Amino acid sequence: MAEDAGGVRYETVGADYFEKRGMRRYARVGSLWALGVGAVISGHFSGWNFGIGVGGWGGLLFAGIIIGIMYVGLCFCLAEMSPALPHTGAAYSFARSAMGPWGGYVTGLAENIEYVVTPAVITFFIGSYMGGIWGGIFGADSWLASNGAQPVWWIVFYAAFLLLNLLGVELSFRVSVIVTLLALAVLVVFWISAIPHFDFSRYALNIGTDESGALVELPEGGGPLLPLGWHGVFAALPFAVWLFLAIEQLPLAAEESHDPKKDMPKGLMLGILTLCISATLVTFLNPGIPVGDGTHSGAFYLGTSAEPILDGFRVTLPQLANILALLAVVGLIASLHTIIYAQGRQIYSLSRAGYFPRALSVTHGTHKVPHVALIVGSLVGFLLMLIVFWVRGADAGAVIGGTLLNMAVFGATISYGFQAISFILLRKNLPHITRPYRSPVGVPGAAVTLAIAVVTLYMQLQDPIYRDGVYCAAAWYAVGLIYFAVYGRHHLVKSPEEDFANTERAKARATGH
Repeated sequence: MAEDAGGVRYETVGADYFEKRGMRRYARVGSLWALGVGAVISGHFSGWNFGIGVGGWGGLLFAGIIIGIMYVGLCFCLAEMSPALPHTGAAYSFARSAMGPWGGYVTGLAENIEYVVTPAVITFFIGSYMGGIWGGIFGADSWLASNGAQPVWWIVFYAAFLLLNLLGVELSFRVSVIVTLLALAVLVVFWISAIPHFDFSRYALNIGTDESGALVELPEGGGPLLPLGWHGVFAALPFAVWLFLAIEQLPLAAEESHDPKKDMPKGLMLGILTLCISATLVTFLNPGIPVGDGTHSGAFYLGTSAEPILDGFRVTLPQLANILALLAVVGLIASLHTIIYAQGRQIYSLSRAGYFPRALSVTHGTHKVPHVALIVGSLVGFLLMLIVFWVRGADAGAVIGGTLLNMAVFGATISYGFQAISFILLRKNLPHITRPYRSPVGVPGAAVTLAIAVVTLYMQLQDPIYRDGVYCAAAWYAVGLIYFAVYGRHHLVKSPEEDFANTERAKARATGH
């Protein structure tokens, strides 16, 4: 039996449907903080520095401030919405309640692109670090140090952390806490060790422009703060996102949290504060030391580096660089582990409600984790890496990483925009729902978040090097929308988030809101 509602059809399912999709509560504030910070922290080890290559150090600085404002606004929105709608669906759930089934799916699909591609980006950077470490220990001519061996590293790390996530939510959160604390400890060691070598004018400002307007290295430094002006700031926006991307995954743990109404806002606020401090220090100190390859140095060199923290340790603590680099990989591992976790829950929530094939939401009988969603999502991400690796060529390291990064940011910025819209609409159309936490910046803060997300999305289409990645993500988006229009919307299930949306919207209509 099915009923029509808002252009979709719900199919009746038995109690056994949800019994096969049960989850276990475990997380508290500390675990949620680690989940949020751990998901992002890899972006402080690699990825953000590509912004220097398109806008100079000053361009990345101002881009980071703008993006930081966007994420603070987004976190305030999530801190209000997540305890009011404490479902695993997160972004999809918020948009479903605010904009109906189509709005929920469009938002959820964008977030799906983000969470499937982001582990691939992180695994790429792990491979780069491991290749560099292996070459430092056994010689650069060793096969495992070569670009051609990168898929081997990808398989090893994808498999290891997929397995950890399959073994239960308790282990997932414990590992998240441990690796997040270790990653932050490595960053603290780097920040302290960088101070004696820091020369801001000589190294951070060693980028200028030639007659054609292209960025060039200034051997003695002393270049302009904004070598490409405000165009460089806007060009760096997609890369500055990497300093904060995935903090928004915390609400996906709502159904595995003991008290999401109290703990989720605290976890979000503590997480974004931690990330703002770390992002400021890493983007200030890393480009301001004499990193280099003998040909280029400083910020100019760092703009194309796949392992900027490892390059930094080679300068600040050269005798311990390989050991510290192994520890630096922990930062990337923290994000890989936590985002694989989020990937599974995000696919699970859309599948449980029928937006994706329902088989993806079945949970393991013993460990109560969405094992099918975890495996399928990881396989898709890995295959995507191999395709980009094959198309771009094994030697195009920065281009491969930047292409994958832009695919993830494409999905993320679309979902941020829709989540900001959801916040505004929920304030307007569902004012009666209980809100244990209220955003201090309210609707104006959500509007600023929306505006920055739109500008960032536009700037992704302006970079010819990485534009193909955005087009591929857009094609993924289009295929997903066609699937829902033709099949998915006729086979939905009244999951908790669907029930909540239908019930609360009906109450609002009845009371005239």
